[in-house]
Amino acid sequence: MDNLTVFTEFLLMDVTASRELQVLQGVLFLVIYLGALTGNLVTVTVIVTDTRLHSPMYFFISNVSLLDFGSISVIVPKVIVNSMTGSKSISLTECAAQIFLYILFAEVEFALLVVMSYDRYVAICHPLHYGLIITPSLCSQATAGSWASGLVYSAVHTGALFRFPFTKTNVIQQYFCDVPQILRISSSDIQFSEFVIIAISICLVLLCFSFMFMSYINIFLNVLKMCSVEARNKAISTCAPQLAILLLFVISGAIAYLGPIAKKPSLRNLLTAMFYTVVPPFVNPLIYCLRNREISAALQRMFNRCSQFSVKGFLD
Repeated sequence: MDNLTVFTEFLLMDVTASRELQVLQGVLFLVIYLGALTGNLVTVTVIVTDTRLHSPMYFFISNVSLLDFGSISVIVPKVIVNSMTGSKSISLTECAAQIFLYILFAEVEFALLVVMSYDRYVAICHPLHYGLIITPSLCSQATAGSWASGLVYSAVHTGALFRFPFTKTNVIQQYFCDVPQILRISSSDIQFSEFVIIAISICLVLLCFSFMFMSYINIFLNVLKMCSVEARNKAISTCAPQLAILLLFVISGAIAYLGPIAKKPSLRNLLTAMFYTVVPPFVNPLIYCLRNREISAALQRMFNRCSQFSVKGFLD
């Protein structure tokens, strides 16, 4: 036991030893990060500034955009700095904070997707009672409950992972602190407690999926009964982006936690991790802007106002 080494920092994955490729990797992550930053902030700005979008559905969409911005900001800036400076290290505190915040944002987003499925169910299946059921106070309570559940779950998860020191190795075969990688180098006691937490989490997730599945089944059954083609298209246009983001969330989560745990650095591991960490926050704003007619129209109105202001300023 006297020769036992307790690690206080971790070494992240280094796909290539070439300095030029490391810089190229940093530039790639920077471009993706700026794109995600712009897309999510534009989505939030459009919803906040356009009074036509001040409804429960767009309130939840703006919260999801903020969560996407937060989740990518937890991971990517550190990757950019490490790639540009040639560093591979991350401290134990930074690693714990990264895992805590990433799990927090992911769990809150999942909870909001569940709430959004219920919102669409009430809007399409019970439109006459929508204003009585989906009230501003209910939206605030649902959002606060999502954040509270995310904080509790993330705190329990992170506390279980980091309650014992790491003595096996400090090498993480990933470009950020990933839960499967931390489990791989943790003690058997931590692995057992995490197994219990993950088993309980899977049961809760399946329960939520059952609720969302029934909600969307009822939604599409009611959509098929609609006589008006315009009403049917409007219902589909409001549900399609949420379904697309839900599928992207599920697929990325399944790849993250059900895929094989990398034991050596490779380009494949890097691309796989990029899919479930940076692709959803980057793609989600595009899905909303392209598939949702009201957001597209509001975005067009915002661009028109900006162009008018710039023309007036130039003439003045």
